[in-house]
Amino acid sequence: MENNIELILINISGQDRPGVTSALTEILANYEANILDIGQADIHHTLSLGILFKTDSRRSGDILKELLFKASELGVNIRFSPISIPDYAEWVSLQGKNRYVITILGRHITAKQIAAVTKVTANQGLNIDAIQRLTGRMPLAEADECSSSSKGCIEFSVRGTPKDYAKMQSDFMSLANELEFDISLQQDTLYRRCRRLICFDMDSTLIETEVIDELAEKAGVGAQVREITERAMRGEIDFRESFKERVAFLKGLDVSVMQEIAENLPITEGVERLMRVLKRAGYKIAILSGGFTYFGNYLKHKFGIDYVYANELEIVDGKLTGNYLGEIVDGQRKAELLKLLAQVENVDIAQTIAVGDGANDLPMITVAGLGIAFHAKPKVKQTARQSISTIGLDGVLYFLGFKDSFINEP
Repeated sequence: MENNIELILINISGQDRPGVTSALTEILANYEANILDIGQADIHHTLSLGILFKTDSRRSGDILKELLFKASELGVNIRFSPISIPDYAEWVSLQGKNRYVITILGRHITAKQIAAVTKVTANQGLNIDAIQRLTGRMPLAEADECSSSSKGCIEFSVRGTPKDYAKMQSDFMSLANELEFDISLQQDTLYRRCRRLICFDMDSTLIETEVIDELAEKAGVGAQVREITERAMRGEIDFRESFKERVAFLKGLDVSVMQEIAENLPITEGVERLMRVLKRAGYKIAILSGGFTYFGNYLKHKFGIDYVYANELEIVDGKLTGNYLGEIVDGQRKAELLKLLAQVENVDIAQTIAVGDGANDLPMITVAGLGIAFHAKPKVKQTARQSISTIGLDGVLYFLGFKDSFINEP
């Protein structure tokens, strides 16, 4: 019977319209053909449809003739390619190979960026199986002007084993810096599709400021504290010691200042959209911050965040004492808390996400299933596996595979 089997790949292209796929597959159905694979894409009303089917060689001539007439009637182009049984068997055997997802993201996506990324991919011996746009269709004027509100995101599904995974990731990060876009390389596993816990740094991540610097300004010691903060975030000095030094500068500050600052926190671009989608999708959300619980709790109530772990300032008679209460939440503590929350929520560590900007965030970014450096300091960006520097915090959603068609649902 194998001698009578014929495998045929048909490729259809032309103006898309309702009923094209139905009309062509109906012909195959009439001859009891078995569809082995099918795929379709539509770009600006232009259809690209591929169908691989198996049939009895005694029927193939009649099938091809009817398909050709139907294609002419529909006004589309059709091409036939015979596939040998050994070639088909080899193709089937590839389905067990490793799969990766490459996501490129920016205010707009250029041909130069795509060419550079796909060249690295090809040099690593990986084959692109599918390409899809995650962001919505961009108006022409917005695409030309690259406005501050525009976003472009393309996701590549690739198959194979990289020759040098570390070099591939390093090359991607270098290209992202050079060509001003963001990129993520993730293995396409079950865990990638079911992340459940996301942990954020607060200062310079969820909010566009370092709260301790804001408090220091009110206390009249802004320059001294800001210099220590910058050195700590760059990883030049120990966080715990820098924290104690900075908190001591706040002695005598009235607690009412904290409320004033909290009510005027500059929320990072995209946070509202990000939180709305994460809550709707059932994620557990945590703030793990080297900042202060007062401000973390303010964001918790504002956005419905599930957990807040940060540092507690000591207050006596309505004024800051220059001391703190409890254990300092430093980088190592953040990583420990992420692991603890994963246990509490009964999720595998591979299902966790960590997002932060400073050296203090590197431990949790490294231990999480998906670690993202957000508008990060150079040291953090060089170490992190994924980075977002060109758009707002809602860019995280695209690294998770969300499409605008879902994100923008009311």
